Amino acid sequence: MVTTRFAPSPTGRLHVGNIRTALHNWMLAQEEGGEFILRIDDTDAERSREEYVEAIRADLKWLGLNWTREERQSTRLETYEAAFAKLREAGRIYPAYETQQELELKRKVLLGRGLPPIYDRGALELTAAERAAKEAEGIQPHWRFKLDHEEAIEWVDGVRGKAKFDPAQLSDPVIRRANGSWLYMLPSTVDDVDMGVTQVLRGEDHVSNTAVQIQMFTAMGVTPPAFAHEALLVGKEGKLSKRLGSLGCDAFREKGIEPEAIIALLSRLGTSLPVEPIADRGKLLETFDLGTFGRAPAKFDDAELERVNTAIVHAMPFTAVKDRLPEGIDEAGWHAVQPNIATVDEVSEWWRLVTGPIDQPEFSAEDRAYLAQAAETLTWSDDPWGALTSALKEATGRKGKQLFLPLRQALTGMNHGPDMGELLPLIGEEKARSRLSRTTD
Repeated sequence: MVTTRFAPSPTGRLHVGNIRTALHNWMLAQEEGGEFILRIDDTDAERSREEYVEAIRADLKWLGLNWTREERQSTRLETYEAAFAKLREAGRIYPAYETQQELELKRKVLLGRGLPPIYDRGALELTAAERAAKEAEGIQPHWRFKLDHEEAIEWVDGVRGKAKFDPAQLSDPVIRRANGSWLYMLPSTVDDVDMGVTQVLRGEDHVSNTAVQIQMFTAMGVTPPAFAHEALLVGKEGKLSKRLGSLGCDAFREKGIEPEAIIALLSRLGTSLPVEPIADRGKLLETFDLGTFGRAPAKFDDAELERVNTAIVHAMPFTAVKDRLPEGIDEAGWHAVQPNIATVDEVSEWWRLVTGPIDQPEFSAEDRAYLAQAAETLTWSDDPWGALTSALKEATGRKGKQLFLPLRQALTGMNHGPDMGELLPLIGEEKARSRLSRTTD
């Protein structure tokens, strides 16, 4: 069974890049009838906040990205200890005592020589007595995973194709801090094993992490999951944008963006498939394929999201929005205003044209006479607007804008808006006659 996971750290709110990763992992699982795990990577006790855990859950639920089960790394610390002990016993983990300043100096020296800033494994040259002396001085070690330099690290990436790394060109990664807390690498690998994760889909900034973790899987005697790394999001100007790091569900909700619009855009952003206003997730899943993902950065454009959102709102049935509409608006009211709105939140403003009050413009004497005649001509039928305009056209000889605009302005206070054939029955005979008559006061 296909099993994917989304593993956010609860140190902040989800942003649009996180949402895209979560969506694609959810889609990978859904298309195969598999399992989508929400894993809260909360080993960083100092920065993790429960309020962010709750916000992550709420955002995913709002988006409709429901998970099969939830796991939390903070409940699995003993498991990581056990894996750490086995790897240390096997000689794949070793203590290192350099300070941050010492490591930074080593990096600068290497860079100054035109060499890659790879850790020199100086800690492996220490004797047992030298290590004991450092600890006697109160220097606690951090811990590194020892990469095997003998063979190249290779895998077939679901997006990037064949990937190959020379482990000798990578630093042995720090997996545990001197205070005993964990970094990302080892707990994530252990969790993927224990939770049966079969596919890891994440951003291309994790490619070198994958090379390291493949060796960790091998060291633990298990087959790695399939890996895929998608291109990162950039702003419409083609550069990495800081605002993308803060653009999340709260911002989308404030702008009236529908979850379906976000899903429709992000599901295809960065692929060879066209972005379309598809609200049916089943249709999106039918075409979801890692083979369509490109290597070029995926450009996120607010204007494109707004266009998709408007199209989706224009296609939404009354049943999908009725609980979000102003009191008194029925299906006929929804259909009347729907073509004129970009977000559901805008319905209230258009519905005011029905409920009132409205502000009418100043009319010329000629138009006031015309509107007085309209008030007297108005009769109620299945099509009061059609009957009214036909009668006025025949009686006055007016046509086009001269015929219709004064009526719209008197009845709604606007120069444009919903189809008057749909709107006038909602305004009602009494209110309509009153508005037409008011212009002569």
